[in-house]
Amino acid sequence: MKKRKGRGPFRAKMYSEGPHKYRNRGGYPPNPRSRLDDEDGDVPMSDAHDSFRLRFTPYGRGGRRRDERQGRDRGNSHGNAPRDSSHHDRTDARDEKSGWFKVTIPHGKKYTEEWLVGLLRNASPIPFAPVGYHCDHTRAHFYVDDSAVAKALKHISRTITDRENFKITILTRPCPPPVVTKDMTDEEIEHFKNCMQKRYDGAQQAMDLSALLTDPDLIANNIYIIMNRKSCMQSMLQIIEENVPELLSLDLSNNKIYKLDYMSEIHLKAPNLKMLNLSGNILKSETELDKIKGLKLEMLWLDGNPLCTRIKDQRTYISVIRERFPKLLRLDGNELPPPITFDVETPTTLPPCKGSYLSTDDIKALVLRFLQQYYACYDCEDRQGLLNVYHDEAACSLSIPNPPGQNPSRSSLGEYFSSSRNVKRLRDPTLRFKLIKHKRLNVVSFLNGLPRTQHDLNSFVVDINAQSNTLLCFVVNGVFKVEGQSNETVRAFSRVFIAVPGVDGGLLLVNDEQFIRNASTEEIRKAFATPAPTPSSSPVPVLAQVPQEMVQAFTLFSGMNAEWSQKCLQDNGWDFEQSAQIFMKLKTEGKIPSVAFIK
Repeated sequence: MKKRKGRGPFRAKMYSEGPHKYRNRGGYPPNPRSRLDDEDGDVPMSDAHDSFRLRFTPYGRGGRRRDERQGRDRGNSHGNAPRDSSHHDRTDARDEKSGWFKVTIPHGKKYTEEWLVGLLRNASPIPFAPVGYHCDHTRAHFYVDDSAVAKALKHISRTITDRENFKITILTRPCPPPVVTKDMTDEEIEHFKNCMQKRYDGAQQAMDLSALLTDPDLIANNIYIIMNRKSCMQSMLQIIEENVPELLSLDLSNNKIYKLDYMSEIHLKAPNLKMLNLSGNILKSETELDKIKGLKLEMLWLDGNPLCTRIKDQRTYISVIRERFPKLLRLDGNELPPPITFDVETPTTLPPCKGSYLSTDDIKALVLRFLQQYYACYDCEDRQGLLNVYHDEAACSLSIPNPPGQNPSRSSLGEYFSSSRNVKRLRDPTLRFKLIKHKRLNVVSFLNGLPRTQHDLNSFVVDINAQSNTLLCFVVNGVFKVEGQSNETVRAFSRVFIAVPGVDGGLLLVNDEQFIRNASTEEIRKAFATPAPTPSSSPVPVLAQVPQEMVQAFTLFSGMNAEWSQKCLQDNGWDFEQSAQIFMKLKTEGKIPSVAFIK
């Protein structure tokens, strides 16, 4: 065949074999370099391969890029990129604002984490701390929080080799902040504690925890503290509470913090904190500060957060921050004008906090006796005895909070998740209805399937919401322990009971709505301060025969100490109602000595 002019011997031979073979490529053979790169670059590094690769360029003759020709083939006469590429550009630009990048190592699963990370650290010109290392089918992934590190890692792609002389490809892309659910181990907490100790200034009662991800001591021990993680933030607060509760100043700047959900109890852990530095983080809204407004701050630094640029007017910025921290004197290092106050001749004081509201003494005796009997059965091994206190048409439901940004099934209340009827989370009306347990047998069967518990009756606060001759509505708040767990975690609950009169003068429940949450630090501290009685395994009708439980219930009712409550019950043959009547009569006549009320 005659050689075509201007094409060269190689091209002539190619065309002699049939140009239709490469018609979709514009008449040119496929680019082997592109093919090999698409296979994640796991190619042996050899001179033969390099010389073969240099015969071809990533561009065809005439200067048109392959992707431009593909764009033309898709119907774009100008050879532009596909229309959805702008969407990806916007997504990447949005994610890049978070400061986080996902690093992917194709075929990285075959390496150990320690070896691969060590190799990349030695090759990278910029030190970095990988976060959230994990593998999928073949690839290894981790995150970095610095664009300079991401660029440095991308730059060294295919310049390093593994033990088998294969080049290692490194891919990077912007991403949202990673969600890491791994809890800290005891060893990690101990290293974190040592780090905090080194960063604590006892003379100033100040702690500098800025830029923890780059702390050399933590990095040397392969520990990466991400302050957006619940375990990291709670460990920090716990260490402060146990070691330096008198802390006055805390610096959390440059930690990529974008939410303050897990700092909500900082005012309990460090009640004296006056200075807080949150500058250089990525807090986007001033509403995040609502989660820590329990602090009585005098100095606050927020500069370098997106919320500062979002509120352009300085006066508005000061106003919204001071609304949350009225005692603030300095903001971002600038002195603030003194707050506006009103001169009041007589100091305004709030009325003292009251305990339970039980309307009348008769209702009080009835409700407290019911609760004593109910929870004695509820805390036993078999809750079938509760069949006697629910109406045939009773209904029951349970719900737990829906924490923002967290999967409720993996939270500390996960054992209640499948039964939770949280209407903020549930959108399906069919499921909403299904999670309401109807009929007495279904209600008790549902309650019997819940985790075993032990309630602290001394923690109960009872309020009567509504009452009539035929209906009684009351709310019970308190704490309990979940049995069978290693630490017997303390929970808090709020329960709404609606009851009607029973045939024996007691109460029958027609509606039972329970809300369970994690107990606060103060609730945990006060829980079970008084030894709780051992629950009886007997059904409800005979529970009143257990003296110790009746003593505790009568103590709640009368306000007397346990010794005098027991004496009153014994004198009246362990008849709760008769004892209550005698107590009220003697109290009205002033015949009960004051020593009976000393606890």
